[in-house]
Amino acid sequence: MAQAILSAERGRASADPAGTADGLFLRLERLNEIGAALSLEKHLGALLEKILIAAKTITRADGGTLYLIEGEGDAQQLRFEIVRTASLGIALGGTTGKPIAFAPLPLYREGQPNTGMVAAYAALTGRTVDIADAYTEAGFDFSGTREFDQRTGYRSKSFLTVPMKNHSGELVGVLQLINCRDPDTGGIVPFAETDRRLAESLASQAAIAITNRQLIDQLETLFESFIALINEAIDEKSPYTGGHCQRVPTLTMLLAEAVNETTEGPLASFAMSDQDRYELRIAGLLHDCGKITTPVHIVDKATKLETIFDRIHLVDTRFEVLRRDAEIESLKAKLELARTPGLDEIAMRERKYRLDRELADRLRRLDDDREFLRRANMGAEAMSRDDQERVRAIAGSYKWRDPSGATANFLSDDEVANLTIRSGTLTPDEREIINHHIVSTIKMLEALPWPKHLRNVPEYAGGHHERMDGKGYPRGLKREDMSVQARVMGIADIFEALTAKDRPYKKGKTLTEALTILGKFSQNGHVDPDLFDVFVRRKVYLRYAEAFLDPEQIDVVDEAKIPGYKP
Repeated sequence: MAQAILSAERGRASADPAGTADGLFLRLERLNEIGAALSLEKHLGALLEKILIAAKTITRADGGTLYLIEGEGDAQQLRFEIVRTASLGIALGGTTGKPIAFAPLPLYREGQPNTGMVAAYAALTGRTVDIADAYTEAGFDFSGTREFDQRTGYRSKSFLTVPMKNHSGELVGVLQLINCRDPDTGGIVPFAETDRRLAESLASQAAIAITNRQLIDQLETLFESFIALINEAIDEKSPYTGGHCQRVPTLTMLLAEAVNETTEGPLASFAMSDQDRYELRIAGLLHDCGKITTPVHIVDKATKLETIFDRIHLVDTRFEVLRRDAEIESLKAKLELARTPGLDEIAMRERKYRLDRELADRLRRLDDDREFLRRANMGAEAMSRDDQERVRAIAGSYKWRDPSGATANFLSDDEVANLTIRSGTLTPDEREIINHHIVSTIKMLEALPWPKHLRNVPEYAGGHHERMDGKGYPRGLKREDMSVQARVMGIADIFEALTAKDRPYKKGKTLTEALTILGKFSQNGHVDPDLFDVFVRRKVYLRYAEAFLDPEQIDVVDEAKIPGYKP
């Protein structure tokens, strides 16, 4: 295209106020540079801004507008994306952060093509429109332009309006340039044929770049929607893990940004690009995707005896049966006593008193044991060996008749195993099932054909249960085997779990309690001590708390007393 422009214009230099061969070569070189630059831009707003600025530069336009097409059928319209006018100092849209208040231009009015608006006409016909003076041009409605000029004192004169079509011939948008300036006099002149060809060439390249960027954005949106769908499925299974899947990525990014801002110490060399941030955020969102395979009755196990329901109620029923049996036995003994011949009234009264006292002691023991098992079932605190032995003693000291009439053990072996869990509510087998979610996560993520810029997602997401001393799971990695990002996610995962207020088996800990536990973890090889230092020193814990914790959890932290941290 550039060669065609050059060949066509060699003999027409006099028709272009700056149409010298040298000037044309410079503008062609600029066009080639712009084409290369457009392919590198990753943000749509910045890309559109570069396109308009480049078009203004190579055509020497004072102002310009870039529109994008939106809508379907008769509802199609051109939306203002970038507006620039150098002489008025106007810069809207793009990276400026300043919104554009102009209403979109409809391509149809009452079902009829809106050919009276020059930008709409170019979009509808696919033709470039070159106007020497808007005030004298017939056939187009420039009343809005005149109104703008009256308000600002501007004089809109020459217009070059170019439709932007991609490689499939689809309309992407419209590029409109205003007031070509003579490079020698600075006066406003019509756009030359060279300008038109250069603008059309740029518009073609730009349309392809915009289409590619929009396609990438759409694919990323689709990808993130699938991730959200997975997390929503986990959330539907268990509202407890659903919140976790949303909070851990947030805390991960807070800590990663704090490390990125660190300029001294062992982590000073760590740095993240926007691409690195996106990769880590995706890993954070997917770090527990394997939990979709974990049985919900284990994920939500709030008490030691809970499966589909809490079996403590069955134990309560057995206690009620034992109470009833004790009362019946006492009544039978009293009845037998009344039938015993030769007992005087005093002896009878003493025997009944003894029976009542034995029954009261027996019922009190049953009530005490029942209340003890209820407490043991909660799993909120670490269980002592004495308490574990008491559970076993209860299981062996009582017998009861099951619904079939057979004599059965008061507690089954499975109930004893659950009620003697030392910490938490999960048995070793159930803990293994829970831990397997990270194996499932790694398998799922490693099976995906990740593009280059996301190739580390499986490593980041799959390493958050590893430990610095190699005692973690599933691979037993040590600190030197793990990326900083995976170690960051490990701290985020633990701190979120400690402070989470939506777990069925515990209350969320205060900041001081959580930091104390995490500090001990930094000392015993569980988490990275350097990252923990940044976590505390940069007040990452407080920023997270202000967003997600209840006010009563946000206590005043004395950082000097946190284990493993030196202020």
